[in-house]
Amino acid sequence: MWKVKVTVIKTFSPEDVFGHELVFPPTGQKIKKCGLFNEGDEFIIDSVMQQPEGFCGWAWRDIYKDLSVLFFGGNFAMGPGIQYTSCSDGKKPVCFKLERLDDEPVNSGY
Repeated sequence: MWKVKVTVIKTFSPEDVFGHELVFPPTGQKIKKCGLFNEGDEFIIDSVMQQPEGFCGWAWRDIYKDLSVLFFGGNFAMGPGIQYTSCSDGKKPVCFKLERLDDEPVNSGY
């Protein structure tokens, strides 16, 4: 098992996705970009069983399958140890780059 670095590549607003703003119907409040991530944020994952503090639970579940492949030594078409993925929030998605670190494998309790 290896460590994996998760980098926030891009955050999108509804305007970026749809070309106009969206509002919550009951309140009329404008929907903004994801407030949990900023472009350039990095997280080092040394256990796929532990969601990092401050990481969106929805996004964690969305990237988990790709993260697990890299964590256990697998690869994707993007190249050895690299995958690009995103959360599935269609109103304000966040894109991530996952990179397996070349350090020695870690024993994370499995």
